[in-house]
Amino acid sequence: MARSRLYRSGVLEREDFPAAEAARHLADPSVTLWLDLDAPTAPDLAALATELGLHPLAVASVLDEDHQRPKFVRYDRHSFLAAYTVRATDGVLAASELDAFVTDRVLITVHRNNTTDIDALVARWDTTPDLAKSGAAFLLHGLLDYVVDGHLDAVQALDEQVEALEDLVFADHVDPTELQRRSLTLRRSLSRLRHLAVPMRKIVASLMRRDDTLLPYFQDVYDHVLRVTEWTESLPELVATIRETQPSIQGNRLNTIMKKVTSWAAIIAVPTAITGFYGQNIPYPGFGSASGVWVSTLAILVISATLYALFKRRDWL
Repeated sequence: MARSRLYRSGVLEREDFPAAEAARHLADPSVTLWLDLDAPTAPDLAALATELGLHPLAVASVLDEDHQRPKFVRYDRHSFLAAYTVRATDGVLAASELDAFVTDRVLITVHRNNTTDIDALVARWDTTPDLAKSGAAFLLHGLLDYVVDGHLDAVQALDEQVEALEDLVFADHVDPTELQRRSLTLRRSLSRLRHLAVPMRKIVASLMRRDDTLLPYFQDVYDHVLRVTEWTESLPELVATIRETQPSIQGNRLNTIMKKVTSWAAIIAVPTAITGFYGQNIPYPGFGSASGVWVSTLAILVISATLYALFKRRDWL
């Protein structure tokens, strides 16, 4: 047992009590419970399932090591939620499965190896204590709000990485291999986040009942879900555009370099031609005198300077 809470008539009364006491506390109809399990074993869940009437399929989903898709399934005596908390660091997305059993008066959260920030989840509930009278729906709303806000923070962090990638494309010195690696990492993270965030839209929508006092709060969560899904749908296209733009920019830079090399070759060819011409073994103006050296030197300087000014004016240098 990691954490637990007991609300009586909407007021927090007790924390961190053993799970074995859950059935005894639920004898009071005014009590709402939250139980948190970190990497429970099959016997642990079997005992809890017997005590609280959890469906075998839901229990099997928790014990399944293969990551399942986000979903919300209603059974006879309870509902089952499978969602994912996420965190984005340097363009890499880390996702952790967070499962929950939900009844009218009980919320049981299950995660593995302390991968979920339970303190942040508890703090989310403590910000709206006046909603606690709504029972387990209040706890479920706080849980979904925590998960979806994590998705929103992650997509915002990935968006910042995409902007940094855009700046890198136009940098003077860029490693094409590093640019491709970062763009592929971002695209993979965005695709993963989209697969985890899009199903949340259906999950939250299924919990929005018009006669529920928490409808405005679930509507707020739903708006955040829509924002995340729209964001994750637009960013991959931007990353693809960046990847397509980078070869074009490289080609333009190569053309610029070729123009500069050609221009410098033309300038260097002038003194080469003149000195080669004056190297002929025939008389020419200034032959055998110092004036010939000055004439050839002056010709080199004037013609080279003229070509340099011409190429510079055309932005070839």
